[in-house]
Amino acid sequence: MRLLTIMVAMMLATPVVARASDPVSVVLKPAGIFDGVDGKVHAGWQVIVTGDKIVAVGADLPVPAGAQIIDLAGDTLMPGMIEGHSHLFLHPYNETTWDDQVLHEPLALRTARAVANAKATLLAGFTSERDLGTEGAGFADVGLKAAIDQGIVPGPRLSVATRAIVALGAYGPKGFEPGVVIPQGAEEVSGVDQIVAAVRRQIAAGADWIKLYADYRWRPGEESHATLSLEEMQAAVAAGHDAGRPVAVHAATAEGMRRAVAAGVDTIEHGYGGTQEIFASMAAKHIALCPTLAASDATARYRGWNGSEPAPPSVELNRTSFRLALAAGVPICMGGDVGVFAHGSNAREIELLVAAGMKPAQALIAATWGNARWLHLSDRVGAVKPGLLADLIAVEGDPTVNVGAVRHVRLVMKGGHILPDSAGIGMPRL
Repeated sequence: MRLLTIMVAMMLATPVVARASDPVSVVLKPAGIFDGVDGKVHAGWQVIVTGDKIVAVGADLPVPAGAQIIDLAGDTLMPGMIEGHSHLFLHPYNETTWDDQVLHEPLALRTARAVANAKATLLAGFTSERDLGTEGAGFADVGLKAAIDQGIVPGPRLSVATRAIVALGAYGPKGFEPGVVIPQGAEEVSGVDQIVAAVRRQIAAGADWIKLYADYRWRPGEESHATLSLEEMQAAVAAGHDAGRPVAVHAATAEGMRRAVAAGVDTIEHGYGGTQEIFASMAAKHIALCPTLAASDATARYRGWNGSEPAPPSVELNRTSFRLALAAGVPICMGGDVGVFAHGSNAREIELLVAAGMKPAQALIAATWGNARWLHLSDRVGAVKPGLLADLIAVEGDPTVNVGAVRHVRLVMKGGHILPDSAGIGMPRL
């Protein structure tokens, strides 16, 4: 008994030595921290990361024994940005038209390109991304997400929508002999039973989000018209929400937007036809708008616009609807419809939000904590605060003064792991 007492006493008196398998702490020391929540840059703050989580944030933090210290003098540390509207399986339309991508590019080619697009997006500082449709590439986004999650290829944390759901005959490609079966860029439905079945089929295949088209062009060159009925959208939303899946809706007309709002969707994409009344309804129901300013800007440039003012009508319409939404207090989702323009240049949307009337800090919040909330990710990412995943980036300068600083990413950390390609700072996986 006396021997056992001595042994216990010796064990209690012996200092605990960290095992080789214990995670190493990392201390990030930037010039300041934009935490994503309050819109300020906090000078002198530091962050301690252990494993894949943020464990401490603030000034004059005690440095854990054996911690790796990374000096980011002159840089602002902020949450990894979140892309709200992308298509990783598309590439810019001035390279290859949408029709040709859907009809003629092999799935293996499109998937290989999507892998490269995912890496470019991550290196640009976007550590999470909502991909809203594979545009003819089936369920390949589910496989890409799995490859990223398993560490096979680098990329953002993906939320995927698989195949968008459209009204029968209302999408594309078009322009072929009537009756000839042509591969489509989305899943076609007609009626409540079919749309509910499509929603459930996609959820079973791995969809995190459901993407609907409330309106589109029935024939090439026509104006957009409402396509899915209110009853169809209500049924799709109910089926999605029953399974815990939020619903995003492409809506470019006033009627399409009215139906989407009435159906209780979670986000509306584009919103070009929005009115004060519609945006007031969206604000009251906390439905976020992804204005995709960069998409209309890019397509106008492909058609010959050189960027000078006055802007083409399509660009001005997009700006006007965004300003109406902003004035109405609609939550703004930062999403550029990337794929229409080059992956990795996602920050283009943030700059255009500021140019159209948002303050830099507002646009940065939209790209971080705002998107985390609207996209149902706020329990994991979107802010620099203890307990969240260590998805962090460092940018050169102060982005709240010059929002263009988000294009100058000096370091990317995802889940506590610094990408060597992002800053030349090698570090073992924690």
